[in-house]
Amino acid sequence: MRPENHNSASKMPLILALLPIILLVIMLGTNVYFFEDDSSYGSNQMALLIAALVAGGIGMFRGISWSSIRDAISSNISQATEAILILLLIGALAGTWLLAGIIPAFIHYGLLLLEPTIFLFAACIVCAVLSLATGSSWGTVGTVGVALIGIGTAMGISEGWVAGAIISGAYFGDKLSPLSDTTNLAPAVAGTDLITHIRYMTITTVPSILIALIVFLIVGFTGSAATESVEFAAGFGEAVKAKFNIHLGLFIAPVAVLVMIARKVPAAAALFIGVLLGALTAIIFQPNAITRIAGEEMSYAAASYYSSITSMAVDTHFVTGNELADELLSAKGMSGMMNTIWLIVCAMVFGAVLQAAGILKTITDSLISGVNSVLGLIGRTVGTCLAFNILASDQYIAIVVPGKMYEEVFKEHNLAPQNLSRTLEDAGTVTSVLIPWNTCGVAQSGILGVATLSYAPFCIFNWVSPIMSLVVAGLDYKLRRLDS
Repeated sequence: MRPENHNSASKMPLILALLPIILLVIMLGTNVYFFEDDSSYGSNQMALLIAALVAGGIGMFRGISWSSIRDAISSNISQATEAILILLLIGALAGTWLLAGIIPAFIHYGLLLLEPTIFLFAACIVCAVLSLATGSSWGTVGTVGVALIGIGTAMGISEGWVAGAIISGAYFGDKLSPLSDTTNLAPAVAGTDLITHIRYMTITTVPSILIALIVFLIVGFTGSAATESVEFAAGFGEAVKAKFNIHLGLFIAPVAVLVMIARKVPAAAALFIGVLLGALTAIIFQPNAITRIAGEEMSYAAASYYSSITSMAVDTHFVTGNELADELLSAKGMSGMMNTIWLIVCAMVFGAVLQAAGILKTITDSLISGVNSVLGLIGRTVGTCLAFNILASDQYIAIVVPGKMYEEVFKEHNLAPQNLSRTLEDAGTVTSVLIPWNTCGVAQSGILGVATLSYAPFCIFNWVSPIMSLVVAGLDYKLRRLDS
């Protein structure tokens, strides 16, 4: 929703526009100091709302009506409803798949088949292939990623490194897959076609993932990511077999979900079916787990219903006597996603108020002024995408708005539209997950159970991609011109 007094808002002094941003950064830093790992459990949400209040006050002082701000908030939150639904379903999926023994089976077989030295490398490749096939980074992280984080933790590898490898692979596949929404969105905004866009992206994307894979191999062989002894593997296998019936039949549900996502079944529908399949798998193959959750006094039919609903909605855990095994054999269901959803809603409120108050326009206008070279233009585009991921807290805004802003500027510099679409993906798509209050950062943190700031330094692909975009521009390597 555009503010009524758009011209007034556009003339806002830059220092005034930056005030809510500065306040937010100060409050987030303060929260980390006081609350440490618990900073995302309420304090960061309040920081976002307080910063939004200041931004709204600035907008209203400059003539923006409350109704415009309110409508912008409503519109922004409504755009996040599907993401919220998917997060709830991923929480339910984790619960039923734990009850069914699916996640324990993933961890068990993973420990048997994978070596710690190559685990980060293998995890990145697995997630890359899966995300490329399905077009969904969220679906990849929410299914295989959840299992891989458990396997890596059981191997004694830092959860930050494991999450970094998972996210690097997932966003590589998402970025290049013709099934991905962002991969379709970027060329549509820039004015090119999908196939041209994907082919042109390989120039920066393939070197970026190769660098990431090399880093993961080096880290694996040097043991730099190890946090503890890996003697746990054998003990975990025994603990799992004592609680669950482990066999290959448990993988029917995961395979079914991946096939549905690959065949472009809506993610929410595919995940919901996966939840039901997980519950059915538990009822058929895990009677001991069912009765352990529900108690011996219930009939098996009643216990099946009670355990299934419990695993979908609230805490599910199994006690083995091994502290790490107990941690891995637990899930919080949909209730475990509520804090993540809370943070997403607050982030969307903040982004909406910045946009409605004219603050985003003021900041972006300052970013695009004085561009006089190709490197400078692509550098500004990268910076603008990153700024929107930080300020608007939404990946799609970080693609659409900069795309519209720079479309004519790229033409003025004789650059073909695929240069713009590639830069939007190199900077907008992949950096979203690095921002703790961005919807993607919040979501992946909630799904994997790893704080954004804990995994962000290790998302090698996501850091290298925007840098590679700048390197290619600086070298003028295969930059397509309109007159060529």
